[in-house]
Amino acid sequence: MKDTIDFYVSKNLKNCDLSFDEALRLFELPLPVLGKIADEIRRRKCGDLVTFVIDRNINYTNICISKCKFCAFYAKKEEDGYVLSKDEILKKVEEAVKLGATQILMQGGMNPDLEIEWFEDIFRSIKERFPNVAVHSLSAPEIKFLAKKEGMGVREVLERLRNAGLDSLPGGGAEILSDRVRKIISPNKINSKEWLEVMEIAHSIGMKTTATMMFGHVETNEDIIEHLFKIRDLQAKTGGFTAFIPWTFQPNRTELYEQVKEPAPPTRYLQVLAISRIVLHNIRNIQVSWLTQGFEVATLGLTFGANDFGGVMLEENVVRATGKPFRPARVEEIVKAVKSIGRPVALRDTYYRILRYF
Repeated sequence: MKDTIDFYVSKNLKNCDLSFDEALRLFELPLPVLGKIADEIRRRKCGDLVTFVIDRNINYTNICISKCKFCAFYAKKEEDGYVLSKDEILKKVEEAVKLGATQILMQGGMNPDLEIEWFEDIFRSIKERFPNVAVHSLSAPEIKFLAKKEGMGVREVLERLRNAGLDSLPGGGAEILSDRVRKIISPNKINSKEWLEVMEIAHSIGMKTTATMMFGHVETNEDIIEHLFKIRDLQAKTGGFTAFIPWTFQPNRTELYEQVKEPAPPTRYLQVLAISRIVLHNIRNIQVSWLTQGFEVATLGLTFGANDFGGVMLEENVVRATGKPFRPARVEEIVKAVKSIGRPVALRDTYYRILRYF
């Protein structure tokens, strides 16, 4: 087993791509061995410091024509739909800033009633009042939808939004970058090639993004490796991803509930988290998902390759729509959790610059 551990650690530290078979064989390893490989890579590449950000997720609308089968958030009835006003959004940003937030994540859906000028006005207003807040907002599907609706190219949309105040893109809408899977869980959403194209264009104009993966539904191990390889290969081309965040599908109140009645267990989460670290040799930051896993498993994830605890999430509505209990994390809770395993902890910004050590 030592030879196996040394093989994968060495490949990663030398920034060598795994072959598909080499990556797939990771699923056959015992979980403690997998964790040991990922943790050694994390230690050698990132050191022991664990970071987190103070942020707020503002869901500006729940009107979405995509109607993905994995989503419990979009309005099922017209009368249940909403669009937040500019004043409501600015009030939420103000509340977050007062609590120390440096990052605002705005995401909603494919709302055909919202023009690009609406987003420009919102972003510009946020920046005018809160110039030090990073607007880390809109997913690749939202950008692509806006481009198609406005008859513009993706680059023009991104440049206009950036000029208005958009700083970076979150990795939402990736789900699994396998079109076989996407045809089942999100047939009305952009395909994997289009998601990657939006990210590549964002990177080409100097806009950083994150990447995500939602697993634990209808995907296979092969689909997960396909997803990771696509992220890895785009990163090799652009270097624009700041972090990777894998998280588990929450099936309650979704159309997929009859097929997937329970979320993936913690062992599966830790397995995929570790494999993400091992495969993605060119992405420094791997983030745990306390939102879907809870604090105990998220803290354990710090020994399975992760070096970032994500955000405190002063607000979150999408996962909560599945019925999963939610409350924001407190700074002191994150600090205590990280220190409980003997690791140092620091507050960061969107670009992983350290703001404060604890």
